[in-house]
Amino acid sequence: MPLEVLLAFSGACVLLALTPGPMMSLILANVAAHGLRAGLWTIAGSLVGLSLLVTAAAVGMTSVMVFMSEWFDVIRWVGALYLAWLGLERLKRAWQGSTVPLQAAQPTSSRNWFFQALAVSLSNPKVLLFLGAFLPQFVNTQSDVGLQLTILAVAFVAVIGVSDIAYTVAMAKVRNILAGNRARLLDGISGTLLLLGGVVLATARRP
Repeated sequence: MPLEVLLAFSGACVLLALTPGPMMSLILANVAAHGLRAGLWTIAGSLVGLSLLVTAAAVGMTSVMVFMSEWFDVIRWVGALYLAWLGLERLKRAWQGSTVPLQAAQPTSSRNWFFQALAVSLSNPKVLLFLGAFLPQFVNTQSDVGLQLTILAVAFVAVIGVSDIAYTVAMAKVRNILAGNRARLLDGISGTLLLLGGVVLATARRP
């Protein structure tokens, strides 16, 4: 694969990663509510979901994308309602108030963070659009298609992962500045981010 094609694809991946969406909302919300560890587990779940989608697309792009297109609205609404439910739970906790310091309020449910992200990642319309309409433009059918898809898949997951880690670390630093007895404020921020992610997902257009 020509280097210029790979660089152009990587640049497109960066733009995708920096575009606000449901996964960014979930990552930032979990960091705001629970700290850096929660953000990293959320990223792990997100990347596993991305890897599954990219692998499925590479193995049988046409059939996978037809299936995703047929079930797009169902997947989209399930993801949107799930994010909205998480957001309302966080806002309810913020409304009720908390006097527990942030350091003492952190749960240890890494499994929950991971599977939250996995579910949202698999229902993310940005990824469906990217795989269905954008990825094929970088594949040269006159060369080894399998090898090209493998390279692009690795680049896609790597760029998304690095970008996610960057803004996760930044959010964690902001959270540390607000540390102390401000769990209520951060729960409010977290819940708002999750609701916004749900709105983005609910209003997404079919790819």
